[in-house]
Amino acid sequence: MAKAIFGAGCFWGVEAFFEKFEGITSTRVGYIGGNLDNPSYEQVKTGKTGHAEAVKVEYDPTVITYSELVNIFFETHDPTSKNRQGADIGHQYRSAIFYNDASQKYIAEEKIKEWDEKGTFKRPIVTEVVKTTTFYEAEEHHQKYLQKNGSVACGIG
Repeated sequence: MAKAIFGAGCFWGVEAFFEKFEGITSTRVGYIGGNLDNPSYEQVKTGKTGHAEAVKVEYDPTVITYSELVNIFFETHDPTSKNRQGADIGHQYRSAIFYNDASQKYIAEEKIKEWDEKGTFKRPIVTEVVKTTTFYEAEEHHQKYLQKNGSVACGIG
């Protein structure tokens, strides 16, 4: 299986959205891109660790491509909103694609250009494209949160 990591605001809804698609074999929510080892949700939500809430997606590339995953990512959130998704405000809710290799980086950058040129959004995309660092899985009660708890507004933890 191949892996991809996306930050698109509150990870609960992003995880649930990705799970709908054929070819996605696993999802895990967690934290990436910060300056603290093994951060907790309580630490990350303060915005002081530098981490983004993110979703690690494992997928079968013979069923769904990385390019298709990036398209799904842009459908999950507002990539023109810097450090904010809905009521969630802060760097931990940034729009980010964490690439694993040069191919993923290239595809992510080209998809940003493509989506900007399509004019789907009224403002330019501000999604960060950054190299994957250590992904720390969130606490177990955050995994599959919406499946376990129903539709709950993000920002409540």
